[in-house]
Amino acid sequence: MPTIHRSALAAALAAGTLLAVSACGPDGPAGGGTSPAPPPSSAAAQAAGAGAGGAIGGITLPSGLPTSLLEGLPRSWDDLKKWKFEDWDKWASKHVFNNPVVKDFWDPDKMGDSKPAEPAPPAAKPAPATPAPSTDDGVTDPEPPVVKALAVPRPYTKQPSGKVFFSAQGGRGNCSATVITDPQHPGKSNLVWTAGHCVHEGKGGNFFKDLVFVPAYNNSGASSGGKRAPLSELAPLGTWWADQVTASPQWMVEGGGSGDAANQYDFAVMRVRNQNDTGKSLEETVGSAVPVWFDAPRDQLKVSAVGYPLVKPFDGQELYKCDGGKPTRLSFDAKRPTMLTIGCTMTQGASGGGWFATMPDGRTALVSNTSIGTQEHTSLSGPYLEAVARQALDWISKK
Repeated sequence: MPTIHRSALAAALAAGTLLAVSACGPDGPAGGGTSPAPPPSSAAAQAAGAGAGGAIGGITLPSGLPTSLLEGLPRSWDDLKKWKFEDWDKWASKHVFNNPVVKDFWDPDKMGDSKPAEPAPPAAKPAPATPAPSTDDGVTDPEPPVVKALAVPRPYTKQPSGKVFFSAQGGRGNCSATVITDPQHPGKSNLVWTAGHCVHEGKGGNFFKDLVFVPAYNNSGASSGGKRAPLSELAPLGTWWADQVTASPQWMVEGGGSGDAANQYDFAVMRVRNQNDTGKSLEETVGSAVPVWFDAPRDQLKVSAVGYPLVKPFDGQELYKCDGGKPTRLSFDAKRPTMLTIGCTMTQGASGGGWFATMPDGRTALVSNTSIGTQEHTSLSGPYLEAVARQALDWISKK
């Protein structure tokens, strides 16, 4: 399999969007595991170690990380599962997201010019492994059957899906995202779920700028087929600017770097507000929002993935869906939650889009988001949402 070359935007985004994974020449160790080392005694010592590619407890760190990114990290990624609101608050306060509203910044031309990052050079997909009894840790299954993406019938209003747009050093990019319920504000949520690589460069980088969510993007089909359309048609429910964002510490420290294991925590949550304040929340405006189902039982899941794929044969103007059925498993690091994988032909642009399943009470819930896919566009993988993802949502809901 040939190496995939990055575009200028991809390089600026630290090779985030829809990373290709396939059984071909590896970038590095397929396992992506970490090597424990004695924890340093201070943030300064942590920074010194990280400058040369050091470690904090069981966390292996990429080189060149800023000191501020290391302050407050747990002694191991496993300890992150024990974080409470106060721990998240302390961490987030050191990584403030600054996204001032630039009125009328996003017009049809800028939205149309935005591109998903090209795939990074393919990593080695771990070989299929036989699981130990009653565990999914470290297991990679054979590729699932290919499922063709089908267009979602219009109108898109009353559905929780939309597009995310952002600015980065290399240009403008886009992803997909989902309106989720807010535990602290039932019926009046302003929260949006997407992928970590849709909001942050990863590997000690920065949050993206001009980050907005557009629910029901191109609801009428006015920009389909290469046609030009006014903003009122592209964003019928308004342009919602992010004013708070949190991504997993794993993505912010490791994402887009040398290890694929960061994809196992490739998620983010945004709090947004309408550029033209109408007095209504995002959930009230859209008419729907979905709960997040954490620790969902894998063997009971039948998953559908939704997104706005952009790379051919798609053009980013239509919402598509893959009914992937029971997800298989993909793991780069046995110490992290094994990812979910479904057959799907969606391409870049679908990153961050919601994965949905039916809970025992009959409600539709979000169980993952699109993170990575194969170079051949035969399957997609998303993070399994457990304790760390639950804590991230809890923090931003309470802020």
